[in-house]
Amino acid sequence: MKQKRKTFRLKPGALELISQLLQENPYLVPIFKYAETLQIAKERFKKWLEEYVSDYPRLQEVYKEYGSSLRKKTGWRGIALVRILDYMHYDGLKLHDPNLSNATIISRPIENLWRAIRFEKGNCNEAFCLDMLFLFRQLNGKLKQNKPSRKKIIYWMSKHPSGLDVEIQRDREKNKVRIIRKIIENIESGRQSSRRFRLNMDAGFEEKFEQVSRLWSDYRFHLSFAVRNPDLLNEMLDYSLSDETMRRLYDARKKGIPLFVNPYYLSLLCVSNKTHCVGVDQAIRDYVFPSRKLIQQFGKIEAWEKEDKVSAGEPNVAGWILPPFHNVHRRYPEVAIFIPDTTGRACGGLCVSCQRMYDFQSGHFNFDLNRLKAPMRWPEKMKLLLDYFEKDTQLRDILITGGDAFMSSNAALRHILDAVYQMALRKKQANQLRKKGEKFAEIVRVRLGTRLPVYIPQRIDDELCNILESFREKAEKIGIQQFIIQSHVESAMEITPETKRAVEKLLNAGWLVTNQLVFTTAASVRGHTAKLRQVLNDIGVISYYTFSVKGFMENYHNFATNARSVQEEVEEKRLGMLDTEMSRKLAILHKDPAKAIQYINEIREKEKKPFLATDRNMLNLPGVGKSMSFRVVGITDDGRRILLFQHDPNRKHSPIIHQMGEVLIVESKPISKYLKQIKKMGNKVREYKSIWGYSMCETEPRAAVFEYPPDDGETTSKITHLELKPINWKESSAWQIN
Repeated sequence: MKQKRKTFRLKPGALELISQLLQENPYLVPIFKYAETLQIAKERFKKWLEEYVSDYPRLQEVYKEYGSSLRKKTGWRGIALVRILDYMHYDGLKLHDPNLSNATIISRPIENLWRAIRFEKGNCNEAFCLDMLFLFRQLNGKLKQNKPSRKKIIYWMSKHPSGLDVEIQRDREKNKVRIIRKIIENIESGRQSSRRFRLNMDAGFEEKFEQVSRLWSDYRFHLSFAVRNPDLLNEMLDYSLSDETMRRLYDARKKGIPLFVNPYYLSLLCVSNKTHCVGVDQAIRDYVFPSRKLIQQFGKIEAWEKEDKVSAGEPNVAGWILPPFHNVHRRYPEVAIFIPDTTGRACGGLCVSCQRMYDFQSGHFNFDLNRLKAPMRWPEKMKLLLDYFEKDTQLRDILITGGDAFMSSNAALRHILDAVYQMALRKKQANQLRKKGEKFAEIVRVRLGTRLPVYIPQRIDDELCNILESFREKAEKIGIQQFIIQSHVESAMEITPETKRAVEKLLNAGWLVTNQLVFTTAASVRGHTAKLRQVLNDIGVISYYTFSVKGFMENYHNFATNARSVQEEVEEKRLGMLDTEMSRKLAILHKDPAKAIQYINEIREKEKKPFLATDRNMLNLPGVGKSMSFRVVGITDDGRRILLFQHDPNRKHSPIIHQMGEVLIVESKPISKYLKQIKKMGNKVREYKSIWGYSMCETEPRAAVFEYPPDDGETTSKITHLELKPINWKESSAWQIN
């Protein structure tokens, strides 16, 4: 016997929204209010929908394609209509939701509307009702798209200062002086110490101050004196942290969440109450301070990217057989992520929304730099790993990361790059003996993933740059054509004179510098990303991906809904989009990165662009690859959207995607909760109003500068290191169970 679902009387806020929905759409009254049963309500709604869709013959045609490209083929109202059609098509969709410890959830928007309208009861809340109200407003024309003007976007950008602003620099110089004084006091009292950096205890304070001021330019000093406990952190920040923040830091420490903030990065945080300082460093603070949700979830965090879960000898979820170590991650045929066994497994600081928080939870990652030094067997192990790369038929691109590639010592990094060079050379030489159509893909791109240009820019010293320049000079001779430093700058406030000099050195060493932004809630406020792109361009950096925050409830605080990501792409980022011809011209940067600022400025001036929006908005899928091709096909009782994703059609994938079926993701936060956070930060919610209408997207094509060099067409189609097995969708982030 089917158990009757228990329902509750809706709260006043939800009832008010339902009343408003009926006032604005009176045709819904006979459909829902006078339907005696749910089945009758569904039949009436379906009939109304069929009649409504009949007025949109073009939409009927393209809807059958069932692709995410519908957005380009329908109008603003058509997007709303597609969502309603999808709600009907996926009515009753039952999923396990990792946000709720894999509890079963059901998408039942039609049932929720019927119960709310007829009985003023149900399990839906105000967030659900608000989303539905704006859905019908989009359909009836009350919710306009109203894209902001260039003038408006420039205004939003002006509200966000950068670390290159004179006033901000003055404040940070004061912070630096205060922090140096605190470090001296703590060394004298024994609270802080370092074997490498010792003070002359017989010297006077001014002499000690001068000594530590000189040490400030040594990146190892900042690692040695990184703050690891809440009390010291508050002390360094002039006791400016609130009681609530301190409670969170204490609780995080008890849970085992590491704290690691170096003195330089601490100096970027505002402690002044001056008007120009209030709230401007929120994106930085949200990278340093753990949220309450993260603390609650730590210990229960599930891995988001399932292809990173590997058993010896077994393929990952993307089908790749990997070496029997934890040094290679892989999703695509052409790319492999290489994580050496060096201090490069660590970072210059902990980003609290890090994709590797799962590994911090397990203890696989930590900030004990001595324990992370490469063991004696590392050279032998690296030889086996590079042998894997050498024998791969499709690999063209190696991303050396961690942790952080620049956390490796200069000697270790030189050794790694030399080994990559030798592997690429052997691969090229072996190809000379292979026939056309049997040749292996050769390495054409080498990338280094790092956040140190903002965490500790002092790391980018002359010796490091000489290593990078030397590698490029010899690697170019064997056909490697693209050399990229892939950084993670989150805010224009992170770009300082020190960062600018570090980037200049990297560019002069012949390495292009690109940026990947994590689209956190604080980073998603109007004008923030646009200003960041502008300042990045000013110092010679071009934008690559803008990533939606991945993960489950542990990243609830920092998660900006995918609707906001699409809104930003359509409205703000378009201001800097280049046409195909200019995009190709930008690709010349690979040949001479030292002229990046000159090239970028010439293009911006000619095209009258405040910044170059060459990047793409993306989300790392829990199964395989990255994409921003999705449709909203369902909604939970508490107003969280359910997204159906397709894979990025602009790149090569593992053949396993053809047997994966639907990739469904349940967002961790409803749009209304996101907007409340934005409002609390001092933003005007009305400036985000059209966010409710962004319910589908198609992945943008890559700009020419991010494309691989053309293939000569002689490479084999055979794929090595691949074993396809049936997929168990109970290993995905959300799976259909009905």
